[in-house]
Amino acid sequence: MEAARGEGDELISDYVDCLMSLDTNARSVQNGDLILGAPVVEAGVAASVGGNTEQDAMKDFSPPEAPKEPLLGMTFESDEAAKTFYNEYARCLGFPFRVGRSRRSKGADEVVIMKRFVCSREGMYTKKNPSSGEATKKRERMSMREGCNAMMEVVRESNHWVVSKLETTHNHNLGTCTRVGYLRARGLLDGSDKITMIGSDGMPFPRQNVLGEGGDAQGLLDYLKKMQANDPAFFHAIQVDKNSCLMNVFWADARAKLAYQHFGDAVTFDTSYKKNKYMMPFVIFSGVNHHLQPVLFGCALLMEDTECSFVWLFETWLTAMSGKEPCSLVTDQNRAMKAAIGTVLPHTCHRFCKWHIFSRTKQKLAHTYSQHTTLSDELESCVIRSETINTFETTWMSILDTYDLRKNTWLQAIYNIRQKWVPLYQMDIFCAEISKAQKLETMNDFYNKYFATKATLEVFLTQFDLSIESRYEEEAKADMGTSLNMMTTKTASPIEKQAACTYTKAVFSKFQEEFTESLGYIIRKLKDGYISKYSIMKDEYSSDTFCVTYNASTKMAKCSCKYFEFSGILCRHILGVLLIVDPHLLPPDYFLKRWTWKARGNGLLEYNGDNHHEDACQSIASYYDALCADAIRCAEKGSGSETVYKQAKDILQKAYEEVIAYERNLVRVSQRDAININEDVMLDDTMPDQSLPDSGRKVTNLLGQFLGSSWSP
Repeated sequence: MEAARGEGDELISDYVDCLMSLDTNARSVQNGDLILGAPVVEAGVAASVGGNTEQDAMKDFSPPEAPKEPLLGMTFESDEAAKTFYNEYARCLGFPFRVGRSRRSKGADEVVIMKRFVCSREGMYTKKNPSSGEATKKRERMSMREGCNAMMEVVRESNHWVVSKLETTHNHNLGTCTRVGYLRARGLLDGSDKITMIGSDGMPFPRQNVLGEGGDAQGLLDYLKKMQANDPAFFHAIQVDKNSCLMNVFWADARAKLAYQHFGDAVTFDTSYKKNKYMMPFVIFSGVNHHLQPVLFGCALLMEDTECSFVWLFETWLTAMSGKEPCSLVTDQNRAMKAAIGTVLPHTCHRFCKWHIFSRTKQKLAHTYSQHTTLSDELESCVIRSETINTFETTWMSILDTYDLRKNTWLQAIYNIRQKWVPLYQMDIFCAEISKAQKLETMNDFYNKYFATKATLEVFLTQFDLSIESRYEEEAKADMGTSLNMMTTKTASPIEKQAACTYTKAVFSKFQEEFTESLGYIIRKLKDGYISKYSIMKDEYSSDTFCVTYNASTKMAKCSCKYFEFSGILCRHILGVLLIVDPHLLPPDYFLKRWTWKARGNGLLEYNGDNHHEDACQSIASYYDALCADAIRCAEKGSGSETVYKQAKDILQKAYEEVIAYERNLVRVSQRDAININEDVMLDDTMPDQSLPDSGRKVTNLLGQFLGSSWSP
């Protein structure tokens, strides 16, 4: 039977899906292997105010090579291979496409035997009859269909697919595929003049002024103003071009900036909006806190996914985070993004999200997965559960042979870039993943959780803020649970007891798993002396053998699995050796502060002279951010109960009065120093006897009284 895609309200969604299907990751075939990341020509965009003009952006632009034309009778190994070919063809010509029709075989199997790829402007939109009896009235949607007949149809023949029908002529101009559809649908476009931009695929497309009256853009500006009024430490930046056209917006509040100082060593840049049906161009920087919960480091509206936009966004985000680069950054695959990260974050390890690659694999191998239901689990288990690189590679090849997938171009491609996404190849970089199966909530999950229909930007931001508040509440509950509930140990080992008193509840559970597993390993000494070596294996028949080196003078050990370097938690191999050579307390260096219950500070306000910059303006800004962070910590501690709240208010009021008095003393001293040294000077009797540093110390003591470790509500 034939099934055509629906029209009406789904037109915009279809069009957006077509736009997002234009894969910007160019591919090249070299020596029989499919290599991802081949160079492509890219032009810049019209930059922010005072930047490049359209002519500047186009002057270095070179048109891509002519695409390979589809021909009747062409064969492909699968329908996905045919779709990939047509995708590249459509991208080079500059038109979005979609799967217009498909046909399945009759019988119990119902295997797909035909697919037709059509231009997104295929067909004509038929307006619904208002008297059709619909209970609710839906707003009119814009149609992109113009009756274009361009298409390529492939049918299954034996073990391959053949082009059976073909039409290459379009009834509209090519090379102008745009994102205007979803921008207009969101109210981000008005009727002002258009300007030309260059997309990440090298294609020019029009954009419109989004700062006009009545759109979501004005609502966005109002939102930023409100956030700034409520949070003086709130940071935001807007990128516009020379025509005042809004391009990108970034913002981060004080809590996000403070969280980054504690947990910003491993960051995820989430661009899930590209694959969700709501198409809100919303991206976030996030990480994981000491309770293994997601934590926000800033968010943005990214209207353009070009290298220029990514460079601006990463530079702006880095500025908001005091210039501190993360150890690792996880993103989806995107050529423009990769280039921007290499420019702005040269010392950061850039990784591809393995879950995104798993998701793409399910799409690419949909037909094979339907035939072999165990294939998906086997591939994920190979990546996640393999303990050594040798085991991973052996298992991977075994799976390909079992399911006859050696020639599959997609699996060949992701294997060629395995160093960028398979955890085993990244174990020497800290990634804050104490479990390879760890998976945080993405923005796509957030869309599916909070939205049933397309929402306005105002509604979206409101819901997003509420979700972030709930995350902070969950962290507060976890803090309370860690402080009130003692961890349950499984042994009498002082090492396990030490970990139970140091880690949060969630992290201790993972440490305890490693600790108990260490008791079942076979350990053999290979070398004796100050630096000794040990061989560790699960059993006599295990193919995975690990080597632990122990330094008796420093009481530190290193393992060939590098799990501690990757996660910050000691592996079962090192723990097994330590139980033999030194079954007492672990050195403090083995406990990363970010995993402990003191991750956000030990309760005392600390002065950090390293954060001060020579430039006066930067110094003031850094002082302000540091004090805001301390104030937030006071608020978090003081809001636990009414009794603590009253005490906190009293202490903060006294501290404020001390700061005012200290400031007045500084003014008096400066006035006294300005008097001519030949004049007789009478000191004010009201000036306090203690020195100025003592006054400053008194303020710190007051706050320390409240935040000190001895304080209890």
